[in-house]
Amino acid sequence: MSKVYFSTWKEELINNIGKPQEEWEESAYNLPATYDDHRDSKAFIGWDGVALFNEDVDVIRLAMEYAAQYQEYSEACGRCAPGRWGGRILYDQLDKIARGEGCVADMDHLKEIGKSMQLTSKCEIGKTVPNPIIDLMTHFEDEFMDCINNQKASKHYTQEVSYIAKITAPCTDMCPSHVDIPAYIEGVRDLRFNESLAATRQTMPLAHVCGRVCPHPCEDACRRTNLDEPISIMELKRLGADWETDHGLGFYHPMKKKKKPMGKKVSVIGAGPAGLTTAYYLAAQGVEVDVYEELPVLGGEVAVGVPEYRMPIDKYNQDIECVRDMDVNFIVNSKITADDMRRFETEYDSIMVATGTRISKKVRCDNEKEDVEGYWSAIEMLDQVNLWDKYGIGEAVDLTGKTVVCVGGGFTSMDVVRCAIRANAKKVYMIYRRDEKTIIRNTTYEEYHEAVEEGVEFLFHSAVSKMTDEDNILKSLDVDKYELVPDPDGGRAQLVKVEGASYTIETDFLIPAVSQSADLALLPPEWEIGMTSWGTIKTNGKDYMTTRKGVFASGDCEYGPMTIVNAVGQAKRGTSVMLRYLQNGEITLSDDEIMEDHLKSLRVYDKNEKITGWLPGVPRQKSEVLDVDSRKDNNKEVNFGFTQEQAITEANRCMRCYYIAMVAT
Repeated sequence: MSKVYFSTWKEELINNIGKPQEEWEESAYNLPATYDDHRDSKAFIGWDGVALFNEDVDVIRLAMEYAAQYQEYSEACGRCAPGRWGGRILYDQLDKIARGEGCVADMDHLKEIGKSMQLTSKCEIGKTVPNPIIDLMTHFEDEFMDCINNQKASKHYTQEVSYIAKITAPCTDMCPSHVDIPAYIEGVRDLRFNESLAATRQTMPLAHVCGRVCPHPCEDACRRTNLDEPISIMELKRLGADWETDHGLGFYHPMKKKKKPMGKKVSVIGAGPAGLTTAYYLAAQGVEVDVYEELPVLGGEVAVGVPEYRMPIDKYNQDIECVRDMDVNFIVNSKITADDMRRFETEYDSIMVATGTRISKKVRCDNEKEDVEGYWSAIEMLDQVNLWDKYGIGEAVDLTGKTVVCVGGGFTSMDVVRCAIRANAKKVYMIYRRDEKTIIRNTTYEEYHEAVEEGVEFLFHSAVSKMTDEDNILKSLDVDKYELVPDPDGGRAQLVKVEGASYTIETDFLIPAVSQSADLALLPPEWEIGMTSWGTIKTNGKDYMTTRKGVFASGDCEYGPMTIVNAVGQAKRGTSVMLRYLQNGEITLSDDEIMEDHLKSLRVYDKNEKITGWLPGVPRQKSEVLDVDSRKDNNKEVNFGFTQEQAITEANRCMRCYYIAMVAT
């Protein structure tokens, strides 16, 4: 909550003009009254109103500078006359008033143009830019008229004031990698797949991967949901990457690799999504990058954890080659030790630790013994499956005639049970403490229902209580049944064991997939790197520097097991900070990153918003998938992706919900 001098944000009119500051009413929203550690904000202006944090704000120039930001955007867009010409008129008229040359008719003209843009602009940025400007003209009319009547410049017109703006969208804000989603959808719509791919790779180099196995949190913030169904954002992302690969084209980098080396050298530990992302954006800026990978193959858990039927390795290898194309140096079969790290600290200018989490956690049941035949960690099982299926390394997994029980409720456990089906298991169970809705929320609707179709049996509200073996061979599992009991005080419902409902499952394999932990033996103890209570590397979650100067961490080893897009988002931010550290030895956030954090706190998406001006009931396109009998005994890719016609139809559903936010400091 923020104390404000004046606010119209989300129609919350707060007017503390003339009141002593100690009596100021607070806003109900997380408005950015403090910009960063060194600066307070004077004002915030955006798509849904305006907020002033003190009396010393030039509201006329604030409106003018906001219009200037939109004019720059609209000149590049130019898709509709109200948006393009309206933006120019807004800026010209406001600048005229601010410099002391305005007239009364200009006020009427501004209101008329603003209302016309609200009603007739094709996209949200054109519709919403007039909102705060009209608010300022309405509530501070005296200040506007004072400049007009006395033909004088607004009070800060010639002063140095910092105006920091950012263009966002609800989907972009929700994406951990802050991908410019409307831009890559627009590229698909216009059949400019190179532009679509370039928009993705601005912040997400792994376009093939995140076009296939992303949990797409962006779709939860799609404004189209308020009208009918969200855009199929993830499926549209893969089109640009597939177009590049299927046509044998060169890599479409959104930036050119700097020809002049920076003269800095960085080591990256781990070649998974976080490590690949770090390497890509560092190398693009002329940094020499060595990536060390313990496995014999590149790609981390996406390579050896995500099955071929979900993420074909030839597609993932294209993402990896895109990174290599930036002249990144990869070293495989390299398990880094503490002695290596000590050496790296002297040989490299900085280090990024991106080792992931590759130790499966226990089920925590009675008599749980890891050395029992049939007890098989999810990481080890998926390693064997994928190294053989994708690379021909090791030996195939054959579960013919076997019963398999997996304990979990996320993507890893889903990969385990579906791989077990493909390895010809007789029966496959997944035991999960919570319900069907939660497992869908943890993974995706499609992933869960495809597993059910393939024959996986889900045992909800259940937990393994005891493991039984004979002669060190797993024989059975005792399973307790639970029920959700509402909290009489209105809190969260609790899982309570149902007495007398326990049962036994005879099984050949128990595969724990409840979570993973990080192997951080590579960190020298004398470095005293801070750790979280979860046993991961501690950073402040914003700049990704550890407590050891020059050593950064991102991905699962920093946060714990999470999604690919989260790992990429962390690594992209950490890389940006690292680049500035390499240049000047300081840890700072850019204005763009600071604004990202403010917008995340404020929340760009409003699930209660009523959408008007768009045709409702336009169905979401669904791509074809392999039927169950054609997929459950092989590793053919399950999802075919959109046809060109489907892609254009789906892309046309996008409402292009760009917004502008700006802070004055």
